[in-house]
Amino acid sequence: MRSFSLSTHLSDYLKPTQIIYELKAKDKVQALGELLDVLAKQKLIENKKLLLTRIIDRERLESTAIGHNVALPHARVDTGGDIAVAVGKSKSGIDFDAIDDKKVHIIILVIWNPSLPGLFNHLFAGLAQFLRKDGFRRRLFEAKNKTELLQVLSEVELRLPREDRIISRGSLLEKLQTIEIKMKKAKGSQLKQLKEQANLIRQELDRSLVDRFDRLMKRYGFAVSEVNEGACQGCNINVATGMSSAIEGSNDIYVCENCGKFLVASKKKKK
Repeated sequence: MRSFSLSTHLSDYLKPTQIIYELKAKDKVQALGELLDVLAKQKLIENKKLLLTRIIDRERLESTAIGHNVALPHARVDTGGDIAVAVGKSKSGIDFDAIDDKKVHIIILVIWNPSLPGLFNHLFAGLAQFLRKDGFRRRLFEAKNKTELLQVLSEVELRLPREDRIISRGSLLEKLQTIEIKMKKAKGSQLKQLKEQANLIRQELDRSLVDRFDRLMKRYGFAVSEVNEGACQGCNINVATGMSSAIEGSNDIYVCENCGKFLVASKKKKK
């Protein structure tokens, strides 16, 4: 793996040898294994078995398919160097339990070192900006070979998100809150399982984010609040109109300017 700088592009970590233009895999696990094999051959990872187990556990917790035929599987593991990326394209598509029930045709696998704070924020912010664009996705799907695929991906810039908006998968932080509440009453094997799930989430999120979450949980008993009809349900104070609109349909995390809790869209509104 190679180190990560604050101003860079995805292509700085992606060579043609790390791209599989036609995945042979027919299911999710096979596809992940195929991409990890590529990284192992390039000596960018040290323990394929460990990484595959970690990524599969992460997928069971919540699918990394973000919709629109794209998946961003990832693992934060203290192994090897700093960051490794592999990309696979599937013509027939692979079932990834996507949020829109569509098969995945482009898989971007990212492995990174937990010693790099904010790295996933950079990666996800840059990727999400481009993958939200219909034209960009269409060019990815229509690339005729790995050279064209790499050329399109080379446009992805890895950047810092705005300070009031944390690109860290809001649903994961909300899920962590649910798990932490259940852990207070759980015992035995159930408690052990919940602790493992909580640990997976904590390893993925940045330390500063988790520290803030823990402080809020200790003070209020909950750290994540829904926004319903423009108001934070944690303090019943209206949030800024622009923020309220941005939260709707988003999986990013925002912070209430009044009570400081993390904000996510109301489940009723999501439906």
